[in-house]
Amino acid sequence: MMRKTLSALALALCFGLAPAWAQDEAMTEPAVEAVETMETMAVEEPVAVEEAVVEEAVAEEAAEEEVSLEQKTAELAYALDTFYFLVMGAFVMWMAAGFAMLESGLVRSKNTAEILTKNIGLFAIASVMYMVVGYQIMYPGEAMSPYFPGFGGLLGSSDNDVASVMSGDSYYSGLSDFFFQVVFVATAMSIVSGAVAERMKLVSFFIFAVFMTGFIYPLQGFWKWGGGFLDAAGFLDFAGSGVVHLTGATAALAGVILLGARKGKYGPDGKINPIPGANLPLSTLGTFILWLGWFGFNGGSELMISNVGEANAVSLVLVNTNMGASGGLIAAMLTSLVLFKKTDLTMVLNGALAGLVAITAEPLTPTPLAATLIGAVGGVIVVFSILGLDKLKIDDPVGAISVHGVVGMWGLLAVPLTNSDATFTAQLLGLFTILVFVFVAAFIVWLIIKLIIGIRVSPEEEDEGTDISQCGLEAYPEFTK
Repeated sequence: MMRKTLSALALALCFGLAPAWAQDEAMTEPAVEAVETMETMAVEEPVAVEEAVVEEAVAEEAAEEEVSLEQKTAELAYALDTFYFLVMGAFVMWMAAGFAMLESGLVRSKNTAEILTKNIGLFAIASVMYMVVGYQIMYPGEAMSPYFPGFGGLLGSSDNDVASVMSGDSYYSGLSDFFFQVVFVATAMSIVSGAVAERMKLVSFFIFAVFMTGFIYPLQGFWKWGGGFLDAAGFLDFAGSGVVHLTGATAALAGVILLGARKGKYGPDGKINPIPGANLPLSTLGTFILWLGWFGFNGGSELMISNVGEANAVSLVLVNTNMGASGGLIAAMLTSLVLFKKTDLTMVLNGALAGLVAITAEPLTPTPLAATLIGAVGGVIVVFSILGLDKLKIDDPVGAISVHGVVGMWGLLAVPLTNSDATFTAQLLGLFTILVFVFVAAFIVWLIIKLIIGIRVSPEEEDEGTDISQCGLEAYPEFTK
């Protein structure tokens, strides 16, 4: 009985515990799976985070590389345009040597050292005066008015930073722009040098150079190139037929009128007595130097070369510059042949320079054929202008007033023939503004100098030669006696 009871209890206990075991077993399987899932997630989560970090780093690196490439491209273009500006400025500076050679060959040997002293001295004066005041007048930034720019202070040594280059505000060094512009003002003053040769006091010339390069040239230059009222009126002058060449010639004209002709140039009966130069080979060399320098004069005025469009534009400007000179030379040579039955070398040289001056106002829009024709007209004009000024007893030993002034006017008026943006009204406004202002301002300065210290050497000094009276030495001591 007792055994049966114990057996029954044992059997009941077994049956009672069986569901619990099954339940525990059933509950264990999901728990294991959950643990395994959590362990998997714990492993996969750092991997995913790590991959995201890597992807973000790669993206940042790519962005930095893109910015770096963009910056390097901008800096390379900036460096190229700055270098181009500086090289073109050096070409224009070499024109000073051209003027010195041209003028020294067209004056008599007893006046050679003095004309050379003027040319090298004026370049230094122009550099200093343009640095001190001229550049700030011509390019003041925020001007006081469209007519008067104000003063911006001395030219500083700071220049553009990377941020301004990246933003597109600066395409070349500001100091390179100053360097390019300062040789332009020296060119304008060089034009004056030849026209007043053989009879002007050296110190009077240098005093005038101070006012010309520091104030007269920069103010009229501001009206066009500095964003003044002529620029707003639509006056176009690409590289300076008016701003540079007409300005220099007009200042020279004012000086020549007050100075008078060389002794013996015009007879009492109105006869014109030729006074030949001493060294035509030197004048020819000077013309070639000027021709070369003009590629920088006009080519640099495009301002940039660092992209396809600008490079093509510079190429066209240089081709047209060369064709303008060629057309002017050939036309002057033929005109001389027709008028004199001979080919006058001095007219031929001035014809080449006249063609260069004529095309300077707009060397970009004409075709090479049109540039040749524009230069050719300038070559014809210069011959008749030199003859006409002689009849008016305006003594210009080198023909500077005709080459740079009269032909400079033609260059300005020729712009609308090839540039649809130009108008004759605006061109005439610019022409007469420069002509009147520069003549009046220069005449006043010349007159004041004349009244205070005089501008002309004595008749005895003129006979002896300005080399001795002004410089105390002779360029050709063996040949001047």
